[in-house]
Amino acid sequence: MKIADLRTDYRLQTLDETGVAPDAFRQFERWLDEALKADLPEPTAMSLATVGADGRPAARIVLLKGFDQNGFMFFTNYASRKGQELDAAGQAALLFHWAELERQVRIEGSVGKIAPHESDAYFASRPAASRLGAWASPQSEPIADRAALEARLQAITEKFRNAGDAIPRPSHWGGYRLVPDMLEFWQGRRSRLHDRIRYRRSAGDPGAWTIDRLAP
Repeated sequence: MKIADLRTDYRLQTLDETGVAPDAFRQFERWLDEALKADLPEPTAMSLATVGADGRPAARIVLLKGFDQNGFMFFTNYASRKGQELDAAGQAALLFHWAELERQVRIEGSVGKIAPHESDAYFASRPAASRLGAWASPQSEPIADRAALEARLQAITEKFRNAGDAIPRPSHWGGYRLVPDMLEFWQGRRSRLHDRIRYRRSAGDPGAWTIDRLAP
């Protein structure tokens, strides 16, 4: 079988601009809720796309950890490649792909660090091993081998041996919030004539959205 011959004819559902929510966040909440109820693997996984100062793009999977009318929240090492590119550019894109539902959601907008107390609250909710890992890993930096990473973890574990459940958040780790100005909801359809409904912030009212259909 040639990979060029692999194809799926999508036919599960339809999407029409007359039936979507007037608010983009409400429409996203509907679809995320359906993905959660469908018991999909990693329904909160999303591709995060950034761009470097040289114009070179990069993408990786991160997990959505919260969203509301203020935007979409995720966490990482501030000193990592993605952290540095987020800080420098101030813009990013997200992509959810729920293959089992034949759906995608594209999100674009401005991005910035969340308040320290928000990062503290989420960090405290993580398992102790994950908190220690955030201290131990110099994310995106070259390391000698796996043993070097495990040695760093052992040293950090010893350092916080008496901390109990009060392992503090490292200053190089925390959250970002992407504030969208565009969301696109994609529903697979037969013969590649997919449904694409786009939301854009209304120029005169940042709380309102302009909705249109895009050609597939």
